Formats: sequence, C-alpha cells, structure tokens
Amino acid sequence: MPEFALEPEQQKWCEELRALAADRLRPLAEAGEDGAVNRELLAELGELGLLGRLFAPDGRPASALDLCLLRESLAYSCTEAETALALQGLGAGPLALAGSAEQRERWLGEVTAGRAVAAFALSEPGAGSDAAALALRAEPDGTGERWRLTGTKTWISNAPFADVYTVFARTTEGAGSRGVSAFLVPAGRPGLTGEALEMLSPHPIGTLTFEDVPVSREDLLGEVDGGFGVAMRTLNLFRPSVGAFATGMAQAALDASVEHAGKRAAFGGTLRDLQAVSHQLAETATRIEAARLLVYAAAAAYDRGEPDIARRSAMAKLLATETAQQAVDTAVQIHGASALQRGHLLEHLYREVRAPRIYEGASEVQRSIIAKELYR
Repeated sequence: MPEFALEPEQQKWCEELRALAADRLRPLAEAGEDGAVNRELLAELGELGLLGRLFAPDGRPASALDLCLLRESLAYSCTEAETALALQGLGAGPLALAGSAEQRERWLGEVTAGRAVAAFALSEPGAGSDAAALALRAEPDGTGERWRLTGTKTWISNAPFADVYTVFARTTEGAGSRGVSAFLVPAGRPGLTGEALEMLSPHPIGTLTFEDVPVSREDLLGEVDGGFGVAMRTLNLFRPSVGAFATGMAQAALDASVEHAGKRAAFGGTLRDLQAVSHQLAETATRIEAARLLVYAAAAAYDRGEPDIARRSAMAKLLATETAQQAVDTAVQIHGASALQRGHLLEHLYREVRAPRIYEGASEVQRSIIAKELYR
C-alpha cells in the first residue's frame, strides 16, 4: 500500500465506521457513566465484530494499519467507543504476542466478544515514563514455578474493574529492563485489590495493590525476565494507533470549527471572513493531514516488519498527539465560551485530548526515543 493514500475499500470502511459509531455506539456511550467500564458498549463492540479486528485468527495482533483506521474512525464519532476498544487491545496485546495456546484459548475469545475486560498494568507510583524502573516484586518460591506479587500499580486504565490484568513485575533485582516478567492475573486472585481514581479523562483509571498475590508459570506470558520486551512490542504496535485516536479527535474538532466559523455572525460577516480565524483553520488542517500521513506510514512499516518501528511509532504518536492538543484548543478558542459548557463536543474533547500526550510514553519520552535512534 502506498504510504500516502488509502485504497477505496479502506476509505469506504472508514466512512461506515464513522456512521456506525454515531448511530449505534454513541447512544450507548452517552448512557454510560464517566470513570466506569461501560459493559453494554463493550458488548456492542463485540457483537459488531470490531473487537475481533484487534487480533488475527491465530491470536496474534492484527494489522497495525487496520487498527489505526479503526481507532481514528471511531474517535471521530464516539471517543468512548474508541477508548473501550483500544483498552481491550492494549490489555490483551501481550497475551496475543506472547501468550500460550491455553492462555489465548481461555481469554482472547472473551475479550473480543466484549465479555471480559482486559487491562495493561505497567505504570507504578515511581515508574511512569521510566518503565524499566518498576518495583512491583515477584518473589519466587524457590522452584521457579510460582511467585508472589507484592507492590502497587497506578494510573491503570480499566482498573479496578477489569476481569484480567497483564501485570509486569520485577523477577530479578538490579537487572533493569532485563529483570522484568509479564504475568496474566485474573481479577479475584487473593491479595489483589484496587480503587478507582477520579481523573480528568472520562474513561476508568485506577490503582491496584498486590499483597502476596499468587501466580505460577501457567500465568507467565513468554519467558522469565522477558516481560519488558513484551511490553515494548505491545507499545510499538499501539503507539501509532494512539496517534490515530488523536487524529480522529483533531479532525472532529476541525470540522466543528469550520461549520461554526461559517455560520457564526461577527463584525458584519461570519467568523470565516476573518483572516485570523481562517488562517488558524488552514494551519490546523495542514498539521492534521501531516500527522495522519505519519501515522499511516508508521503502521504500514509495522505491518511490513521494517526494522525502524520504534522511531516511526514514536514520531507518529508525538506529532499526532501534540497536533490534536493544538487542534482542540484552537477549536475551543474559535467557539468561545459555549465550548466550555458541560456536554459540548469540544468540552468533551478537551478532557479527552490531554491524556494521550502522557500515556504509553509521554511526548518527552517519544523525543528521547527519536533522538536515540538518530544517534544510533
């Protein structure tokens, strides 16, 4: 696929997704509660087969480009549906990449049907952007077959409501990123508790506390001490699609602004007649298109298995999330006070757009990744 264009069938699919999200998913999202898992929405995503697009038939992650088109299209019409889908993919991504046949059989079908809620538990109070510094301990029982998890995870999306967590824990002290293992931990394990956090973003986020939570080799994802690689491969897949999420929000904000500027009376004409407004719209449209193309290029490179995925993914996420922040802020400024009223599209987008510049690697981390690749 050329990196600068979509095929006609892909464009048609995106249009269908936007309409589907507006007609069938948005009403379910609006009936949900901020800060809680919307299981009805998840079930509908499963019924429509959209969650099934997250993974290929053999259980491995599906096309990165398809994931980007899916997330951008849903985000344009219903950010709640997009986020619910993305969190399922992120939570189960390590399972798809490194899980055993038994683990996949137990959980992937439930996740893609929307019956089981998945979560990706990496961040900790002292290890956010510096994920290799995580301190949650996996204490061995001496046989190498069982461990006890002790510590805290925080800012975990879908916590504490998820049914299964991908948990990254330290199995070898002093080894940095080479001493981390990934475990699949079902909710309800003895010693696992959690609490919800009230955040600016409307999707559920919480803290998890582990007090001697038992796990075994049957719960291990991949190899002992190989968990950090599992986490990074998952993030490399999802980082371009975070950019797609951001691009969808940015496009929604731009379209709302173009419509508003064309009908809002001001100074004897409309807002669009003011060069100060029209130039802002032109600049925003240009940045969004550049971000979109970079996202598509990164996703296509991932699907081709090219070697520079980390750099491309970082560039895509960085440009798209920073662009979306600018686009939504500009749209709020053009709309004026009405955009700050609770329930307005832009008020909603303003709360949604801030978090992607932080999660799955803050913008500063993306710049560091890009710089490291330049000096390699």
